[in-house]
Amino acid sequence: MKPNKFFDSLSIKAGILAILSLSGCIATTFPYMRAETAQRIASPAWMIKRDIPSTPYQLRAYERIHDKGSFANVYIEGDGAAYTSPKEWNDNPTPKNPVALHLASRDLSDNVIYLARPCQYTTGTDAGSNCTPAIWKESRYAQEAIASFNTALDEMASRYRISGFNLIGYSGGGGIAAILAAQRTDILSIRTVAGILDHEVHTTMHGAEPLSDSLNPVDFAIELTKVPQYHFIAGQDNIVPPAILHSFLQAMPPTQCTQTKFVQEAGYEEGWVEQWPALLALPVTCRHGKSKTEMMRPALGHKHPHAPATMMGVKQKPAKP
Repeated sequence: MKPNKFFDSLSIKAGILAILSLSGCIATTFPYMRAETAQRIASPAWMIKRDIPSTPYQLRAYERIHDKGSFANVYIEGDGAAYTSPKEWNDNPTPKNPVALHLASRDLSDNVIYLARPCQYTTGTDAGSNCTPAIWKESRYAQEAIASFNTALDEMASRYRISGFNLIGYSGGGGIAAILAAQRTDILSIRTVAGILDHEVHTTMHGAEPLSDSLNPVDFAIELTKVPQYHFIAGQDNIVPPAILHSFLQAMPPTQCTQTKFVQEAGYEEGWVEQWPALLALPVTCRHGKSKTEMMRPALGHKHPHAPATMMGVKQKPAKP
């Protein structure tokens, strides 16, 4: 009796997958397995995968929208597997452990959206092959990357009639959230988790190459004094120590809209997911306890239906006299 090569092949593949599943470190070595990991995190939370065209990239999103016309919590991923050491870069930035997606999966709000960074999960599939290493190296916070997020937020605002966004950024995603909030008019609040809010301090501390083609969130601090913010920093974090947050706060004028919480038992990646429902429940307020959501609900509710389909939430520079 001749062996069935087809079933033998299936058995071999099944055996390989079984071995890989026993070791998260091994399984997430391969980009396609990282995408599978993300799917397994998102599916139980009823978050649906979608790639959003946002020139010059497409951003991988996982979404759960149950209340069109209302607000949305948007989670922005960190820098992912951008590098193996301060001097050695990877050829694919897709995160092995998508912390922001884990956090989003614990959010029970009606409208929850996760956004990966440019070229995470989409390297090799972006139209026009725009995924050059610069976007996860020196240009990771460049205006080109920020514009991609602005386009994605505008698309979601139009598609789901979203009236305002609460941004939650992990690691470098916290820096992206801060810059977006400074550039847009529809950001209701910012939360950062181990946020890189001053990448110059961050690269200097780790002896890494400066991000020469990137905007720096700390330069936008003065524009965020009226945006409710909650910044969470970990006590066991050697990657994003408190000095980075302190630099950002020192650049910000006196404000009643910024809160911080030092989570002693957490690390850079560890300890956040389990505590996230409790941390998320902490009110993000300013002006003596009144949230921006409460203050802006009427204005935002009427603004977006009449705004243009693209760049509707982006602050426009006044015309020259």
